[in-house]
Amino acid sequence: MRSGIAALRSIGDHVGVCCAQFRVAVSARVDGEAPPPEVPDAVLDAHLLECPECRRWGERARRLRELAAGLDGP
Repeated sequence: MRSGIAALRSIGDHVGVCCAQFRVAVSARVDGEAPPPEVPDAVLDAHLLECPECRRWGERARRLRELAAGLDGP
């Protein structure tokens, strides 16, 4: 059996297919939810180290969440 990282790389990492799965996991993390079972935290962290596009996407998602939280009334 392949490790989680190897398995995800084999289906198109950095081509957009896997990045979409990783971005779902980033979104869950930003929202304080559990990651999808196919993208455990360690696999997500490894991908974010290698993929600047997903890192930027995650930073924008976190910033958007912060901005939206600021819109909530008292």
